[in-house]
Amino acid sequence: MQKIILDCDPGHDDAFAIMLAAQHLDVLGITTIGGNGFLENVTTNALKVLEVIEREDIPVYKGHAGPLVNPLVTAPEFHGESGMDGPVLPEPKIKAQHKHAVDFIVETVLANKDITIIATGPLTNVASAINKNPDIVKNIKEICIMGGSVTFGNWTPAAEFNIFVDPEAASIVFNSGALVKMTGVNLTRQCLITEKEMFKFREIGTKAANFAADLVDYFIQACYDTADIKGANLHDACAVAWIINPDLIKSVPMHIDVELNGKLTRGMTVCDYRHLRGSDPKVDLHREPTMKFRGAQPNAIGALELDFDGFLALLYSTLKSYN
Repeated sequence: MQKIILDCDPGHDDAFAIMLAAQHLDVLGITTIGGNGFLENVTTNALKVLEVIEREDIPVYKGHAGPLVNPLVTAPEFHGESGMDGPVLPEPKIKAQHKHAVDFIVETVLANKDITIIATGPLTNVASAINKNPDIVKNIKEICIMGGSVTFGNWTPAAEFNIFVDPEAASIVFNSGALVKMTGVNLTRQCLITEKEMFKFREIGTKAANFAADLVDYFIQACYDTADIKGANLHDACAVAWIINPDLIKSVPMHIDVELNGKLTRGMTVCDYRHLRGSDPKVDLHREPTMKFRGAQPNAIGALELDFDGFLALLYSTLKSYN
């Protein structure tokens, strides 16, 4: 079972990421970061999710409250004031650990070879850990992020929310020498959960499945009210699913960096896949490269195409397994 650290900012879709990871991966710890909501709220949300699925054995560590440079931007229009509005849950009995998330990441990675970091929020904690001890990169198998995009943004026309919140941190991670797997919004928008799936959660009927239904009931309405989207994208769950079953996502290697200065493009993940020649990255999945790479060599893998039916099968079976 793959050893992972899950760095997140729960968040409705982060809650699904936690439920998937806890059942299928060896979660050494969950670290929290201010993002979808403020740090105290998202940490509380992580603890609540663990109590719902009865995985109180997974430790939680609070990280940075905000980005490296700029003030924190949150998303209450999608996630509510708590960061995970909708489900009615008691205050958690378990508490976060006293150790800072960055210290936990550094110590844990140094003690474990071939560890995977899955990051589904702003990359402040991960970047800070790399800055604190660059040697951890040698022990990291991969950093699988939910963030960025091969094509369009969602928070701005060019930038996805997690990268926009802390582009300096994202730049550090992409240029760290670690293999970065980018699950961007170009991919996660293919993971649209509607009332049909919510009713399936209710039909499954486990405590975890009913919790999942409560999550998406609120999340679907918030997405409709805010962005006129008829459904809710489980962005963060896609990054975890990619580690659980790599066959669920088709991807291509590419060079990815982060724009830090552009007036209109700050936070954009600039993806160079010219070596694949075609104009549509999805088409390039089925085509061998026809030219030598003209730019910087690939430092990342960009997710392009999701097997949504396979993803749902994984999600349904996971929710059933939590009796």
